[in-house]
Amino acid sequence: QVQLVESGGALVQAGGSLRLSCAASGRIFAINTMGWYRQAPGKQRELVATITNGGGSTNYASSVKGRFTISRDNAKNTWSLQMNRLNPEDTAVYYCNLRLEGNDYWGQGTQVTVSS
Repeated sequence: QVQLVESGGALVQAGGSLRLSCAASGRIFAINTMGWYRQAPGKQRELVATITNGGGSTNYASSVKGRFTISRDNAKNTWSLQMNRLNPEDTAVYYCNLRLEGNDYWGQGTQVTVSS
């Protein structure tokens, strides 16, 4: 019943910025964690950032801390990832994630490519 749709992926030049967005529909409860993950070709999926209900606590991968910012809008059940100072190592398919009552829901993925 819960579905996630994400958007915002694009081809950008190194040093540029990009913002990804995710929207959840269905029966969404107040207590949840929203996040972003990414997977590059030949690599395992890795956590990029998460944000808890209320937006009071965030967690970032060390590789993106200081460059990426995650935020959420609880009223709209949406969240975003602002990415600044992108580099080619950020190239990957990015997936938004919702953890609700112990279950994980995933977006379809959006491609982010950073050219050197």
